[in-house]
Amino acid sequence: MNARTLSRLTFTNAASAVYLGIVGASVVFEVAAALLADPGIVGIWPFLLTAPTSLLAAGVVGAAWGVDAPIWYLVSGVIISALVQSFALGALLEGLRGRRREITRPSRG
Repeated sequence: MNARTLSRLTFTNAASAVYLGIVGASVVFEVAAALLADPGIVGIWPFLLTAPTSLLAAGVVGAAWGVDAPIWYLVSGVIISALVQSFALGALLEGLRGRRREITRPSRG
Protein backbone atom coordinates (compact mmCIF):
# COMPACT_ATOMS: atom_id res chain seq x y z
CA MET A 1 0.00 0.00 0.00
CA ASN A 2 1.45 3.32 -1.03
CA ALA A 3 0.99 6.75 0.55
CA ARG A 4 -1.63 7.81 -1.98
CA THR A 5 -3.85 4.83 -1.20
CA LEU A 6 -3.39 5.36 2.53
CA SER A 7 -4.35 9.03 2.19
CA ARG A 8 -7.34 8.19 -0.01
CA LEU A 9 -8.67 5.64 2.46
CA THR A 10 -8.08 7.86 5.49
CA PHE A 11 -9.12 11.34 4.34
CA THR A 12 -10.77 11.66 0.93
CA ASN A 13 -13.69 9.26 0.92
CA ALA A 14 -17.13 10.32 2.13
CA ALA A 15 -17.34 8.18 5.28
CA SER A 16 -13.90 9.15 6.55
CA ALA A 17 -14.41 12.85 5.80
CA VAL A 18 -17.71 12.96 7.70
CA TYR A 19 -16.24 11.02 10.62
CA LEU A 20 -13.17 13.26 10.89
CA GLY A 21 -15.41 16.33 10.60
CA ILE A 22 -17.56 15.18 13.51
CA VAL A 23 -14.52 14.39 15.66
CA GLY A 24 -12.94 17.73 14.74
CA ALA A 25 -16.14 19.62 15.58
CA SER A 26 -16.29 17.92 18.99
CA VAL A 27 -12.69 18.92 19.70
CA VAL A 28 -13.36 22.53 18.65
CA PHE A 29 -16.46 22.61 20.87
CA GLU A 30 -14.44 21.20 23.78
CA VAL A 31 -11.70 23.80 23.39
CA ALA A 32 -14.25 26.62 23.11
CA ALA A 33 -16.06 25.39 26.22
CA ALA A 34 -12.78 25.18 28.13
CA LEU A 35 -11.75 28.70 27.10
CA LEU A 36 -15.11 30.41 27.63
CA ALA A 37 -16.53 28.65 30.68
CA ASP A 38 -16.28 25.58 32.85
CA PRO A 39 -16.25 22.68 30.37
CA GLY A 40 -17.78 20.17 32.75
CA ILE A 41 -18.10 16.81 31.04
CA VAL A 42 -17.76 18.13 27.47
CA GLY A 43 -14.26 16.63 27.26
CA ILE A 44 -15.63 13.11 27.14
CA TRP A 45 -17.09 13.48 23.63
CA PRO A 46 -13.84 13.13 21.65
CA PHE A 47 -13.08 9.98 23.63
CA LEU A 48 -16.53 8.55 22.99
CA LEU A 49 -16.47 9.42 19.29
CA THR A 50 -13.12 7.70 18.85
CA ALA A 51 -13.93 4.73 21.09
CA PRO A 52 -12.91 1.91 21.39
CA THR A 53 -9.38 2.68 20.21
CA SER A 54 -9.07 5.91 22.23
CA LEU A 55 -10.17 4.14 25.38
CA LEU A 56 -7.53 1.49 24.73
CA ALA A 57 -4.93 4.23 24.22
CA ALA A 58 -6.03 5.97 27.43
CA GLY A 59 -5.72 2.67 29.27
CA VAL A 60 -2.19 2.17 27.97
CA VAL A 61 -1.21 5.73 28.93
CA GLY A 62 -2.77 5.27 32.36
CA ALA A 63 -1.00 1.97 32.91
CA ALA A 64 2.36 3.35 31.83
CA TRP A 65 2.31 6.75 33.53
CA GLY A 66 -0.56 6.57 36.00
CA VAL A 67 -2.43 9.66 37.13
CA ASP A 68 0.57 11.89 36.44
CA ALA A 69 0.40 11.34 32.66
CA PRO A 70 0.65 14.56 30.63
CA ILE A 71 -2.52 15.57 28.83
CA TRP A 72 -0.64 15.53 25.52
CA TYR A 73 -0.37 11.76 25.67
CA LEU A 74 -4.15 11.50 25.92
CA VAL A 75 -4.65 14.06 23.14
CA SER A 76 -2.27 12.20 20.85
CA GLY A 77 -4.15 8.99 21.66
CA VAL A 78 -7.41 10.59 20.51
CA ILE A 79 -5.77 11.88 17.32
CA ILE A 80 -4.21 8.54 16.46
CA SER A 81 -7.46 6.75 17.28
CA ALA A 82 -9.44 9.05 15.00
CA LEU A 83 -7.01 8.44 12.14
CA VAL A 84 -7.01 4.66 12.65
CA GLN A 85 -10.80 4.51 12.70
CA SER A 86 -11.03 6.84 9.70
CA PHE A 87 -8.77 4.47 7.79
CA ALA A 88 -10.92 1.52 8.88
CA LEU A 89 -14.07 3.29 7.66
CA GLY A 90 -12.40 4.06 4.33
CA ALA A 91 -11.21 0.47 3.91
CA LEU A 92 -14.69 -0.83 4.78
CA LEU A 93 -16.31 1.54 2.28
CA GLU A 94 -13.81 0.55 -0.39
CA GLY A 95 -14.42 -3.13 0.29
CA LEU A 96 -18.18 -2.71 0.09
CA ARG A 97 -17.91 -0.74 -3.14
CA GLY A 98 -15.67 -3.40 -4.64
CA ARG A 99 -18.10 -6.14 -3.65
CA ARG A 100 -21.03 -4.16 -5.09
CA ARG A 101 -19.19 -3.69 -8.41
CA GLU A 102 -18.43 -7.37 -8.46
CA ILE A 103 -22.08 -8.29 -7.89
CA THR A 104 -23.51 -5.85 -10.43
CA ARG A 105 -20.95 -6.59 -13.14
CA PRO A 106 -22.57 -8.55 -15.99
CA SER A 107 -21.26 -12.03 -16.58
CA ARG A 108 -19.20 -12.74 -19.67
CA GLY A 109 -20.28 -16.25 -20.28
